[in-house]
Order: sequence, then structure tokens, then C-alpha cells
Amino acid sequence: MATLEQVEKLRQKANVSYDEAKAALDACSDDLLDALIYLERQGRVTPPENGGYYTSRQEPPKDVHQAYTQQEQAEPRGENLGQLFRRFWRWFRKLIRYGNANYFDVWQKEQTLLSVPVTVLAVLMLFCFWIVLPLLLVGLFCGCRYRFRGPDLGKAGVNDVMDSAAKAADNIKNEVMHSKEED
Repeated sequence: MATLEQVEKLRQKANVSYDEAKAALDACSDDLLDALIYLERQGRVTPPENGGYYTSRQEPPKDVHQAYTQQEQAEPRGENLGQLFRRFWRWFRKLIRYGNANYFDVWQKEQTLLSVPVTVLAVLMLFCFWIVLPLLLVGLFCGCRYRFRGPDLGKAGVNDVMDSAAKAADNIKNEVMHSKEED
């Protein structure tokens, strides 16, 4: 049931009689915007001066209230699934570009043994974690060193962590060798 205040607002905006405003509000479940569109469709309200409609659509729907209700049921509030997918796809492409611009290098005695994009390393770690991680650890004890190279990951902070892991592996290896010599 439309309130007197709603009827008065519609009368002022649409310049229609009380009865016409009340009937439009009743037909549109007391929604002011739908009632305004309803009156526009009937030719009782002139469209906005810029030639548009009181809706974001190019053509007003045949049954304004029904179309509004169907749209509300079909689309959740906020982002729809297509917008979410596009946002995710943009983020994913950016991540792939980032990973392909940076490299993971394996080197030993100042000679590079292997250089792969970070994207490849991430995929291998994701799908072959139980193979790749032990290989990386064994490589540390065999004298291999790891570093990141590229515009984003080739910074000293990341490679310092890799160097400290290599030093820790060397210390463990030296302690084990030293304890064997004492026996």
C-alpha cells in the first residue's frame, strides 16, 4: 500500500493527478522509480530532456515491474558472475606475465645449470611438490645454489634468503663431515 508521502513525491515528479500516481504505485508495488517508468510508458510523463529514459536500458521493458523483479532474481547484488570471471582472468594474466618475466636459476660453481621462468617453478611446485622440494634440498647439499633473476624478484632481499639457506646447508654438511672424521 503506497503511503501518502510516496504518492505526493510521484505527483510532483511526474505532474500527474493523485489517482494516477496512486494507481501507478499500486501497479508497481509501491516502487517510485518503477511507477515513474510505468507512467512514462503510458505517455503520461515526458522522458528526461536528454532523450533518455528513467532506466539504464535503451528501451523500457513491456512490463516494468515484472522485468525489474526478474532481473533482481537473476542477478545477485554487486558483481555478477561474468564480471567476477573477467576480474579473475585479468589477475591471472597479470600473474602469468609476472611469472614469465622473472626466472629461477640453479647454478653451481659460477655456472648456470638451469634457468626456468617462475611460472614453471610454481606449476611444478603445485603439481609435483613431493618431488621438486626434495630435489631442491638435495641440490643444496650437492653444492647447487638458487637465485631469482628478473625485474621483480631479482632483488637482494629474495636472493639473500636463498644464500642463507645455502649457507645453512653447507654448515650442516660440514658438521656431518666433521663428526665422521672424529669417529
